[in-house]
Amino acid sequence: MKRVAAALFFIAPCLALYLALAVSTAHAENPNHSRARPHPKAAKKRPVSVPAARAKDQPEVRDDEAEIRLIEIYRLIGQANTREALRKAEGLVQDHPNFQLAQLVYGDLLAGLTRPIRVLGDVPDTTARAAEPMLAELRQESQLRLRALRERPAPGMVPSQFLALSPQTKHAIAVDASRSRLYLFENTTAGLKLVADYYISVGKSGIEKSAEGDLRTPLGVYFITSNLDPKLLRDYYGSGALPINYPNQLDVRRGKTGGGIWLHGAPPTQFSRAPLATDGCVVLANPDLERIIKAVEIRSTPVVIAQSLKWVAPQSLKADITSFEAVLQGWNRAKSSGDMARLTAWYTPDFTSHGKTPAGWMDALQAELKQLRGRGIQLKDVSYLRWTDSADTMVVTFGELVKGANTGRTMRQYWTRQGSQWKIFFEGTI
Repeated sequence: MKRVAAALFFIAPCLALYLALAVSTAHAENPNHSRARPHPKAAKKRPVSVPAARAKDQPEVRDDEAEIRLIEIYRLIGQANTREALRKAEGLVQDHPNFQLAQLVYGDLLAGLTRPIRVLGDVPDTTARAAEPMLAELRQESQLRLRALRERPAPGMVPSQFLALSPQTKHAIAVDASRSRLYLFENTTAGLKLVADYYISVGKSGIEKSAEGDLRTPLGVYFITSNLDPKLLRDYYGSGALPINYPNQLDVRRGKTGGGIWLHGAPPTQFSRAPLATDGCVVLANPDLERIIKAVEIRSTPVVIAQSLKWVAPQSLKADITSFEAVLQGWNRAKSSGDMARLTAWYTPDFTSHGKTPAGWMDALQAELKQLRGRGIQLKDVSYLRWTDSADTMVVTFGELVKGANTGRTMRQYWTRQGSQWKIFFEGTI
C-alpha cells in the first residue's frame, strides 16, 4: 500500500496536467453544439472524465482504432486509474511503436511513477531543449484530437457545402483544417450519414494555397481523380495516395498555381504527422487512409476542404436546392430550344471549356445545337456542391441524355452568382 500511495503522490501532478488539457478543450467555443453547458457549481459535483460521456442519441462513428485506444488511456488517467492506463499505454506502443503521441503519454506515465510530472511530455531539460519543436507538435496534436472528440457535430448534421448528392455518389469527404479532422460520409437513401472521422495533417504554412511551393493546403470543392498504386510510390506516401483536382476551375479562374495535392498516408517511421507538416497535401495515418481508399470512387467522390466546417440540418438546405434547381432547368430549357442567343445568355463573358478559345467553344456549341434538332435534354443524377467565400460558387455534376438516345455524357459546370443571377464560367465533360 505504501508503494501504491507513493506512486500516486508522484502521478497526481501528471493527472492534473492531463485533466487540464482535457478541460481546456472542453470549454472551447463550439457553434455546432446546441446542448446547454452545465452551471459551474453543478459541474463541480460531476466526476471528471476524459473524454466526456457521449450523448445516448449520438452514436460512435469513428473507427480509428489507435486513436480510440489513446483516448481511452486519457479517460483512465482522468479517473485516476493509472495502473490500467499504464497497461493500456504499454499495449498501444507495442502495437504501434511509431505512434509518437502514444509514446509521449506512455513516457509520462512511467516517469510519474518516480517523480512529479511538470509538463506534458516531461523529459530532462537538456533533452527538452533539443526536442522542443517536436514536443510542441505532439502537444498540439493531442489538443486537436481531444478538441475534435469533444466538439462533435450534432447527430444528423452535414457540412453546408453538400447541398445535394446524386445517388450514384456513394461517399463524400469533408476536411476541417481548424480541427485537423477529416470526415467520411456515406450517401444513403436517407441522406448523408457520418460513418467515420480521422485526425489529419495539412500544409506546413497552413491553408489557402495560391501558388506552387507555398506549402499550403488548398481550400475549396474538389474530386478524387485517381488512386495511385502504393507499390509505385515512395515509402514517404505510406499506404497509397488519392490525388484531387487542384487547381479546380475556380482556382484556375483566380490565377492559382501548383498541383500534386493528394490525400496520402504517412511514412513507416511515423504513425501520424504533426498538424502542420505537409507540403500542401492532406495526410492520414495509414490504417485510416486504407479505410478511405476502400470507400472513394474516382471522379465522383467530392472532397470539401474548409478552414472550418459549418454544420447544418439537411432540411435547412432545401430552399437553396429548390432555388438552384429552377436555375439549372432554365439553362436546360434554353439549350433544348436550340436558340443560340438565348443559351449563351447563361454564360459569363470569360467562360472556358477545357482550353477552348471563346470562338472555338461557340463553334462547338453551335454544332451541338444543330445535332439536337430541337430534341429535349434530360438531366439525371444531379449533384450540387456550394462553395462560398468572397464569391458564391456552385459546382454542378449531372448526366445529360438527349431525348431518343440510349447513352449520354456526364457534365460538370461551375456557376458563379453575379448579383441576383447565376452564370456558368466553366463547362466540360467528365
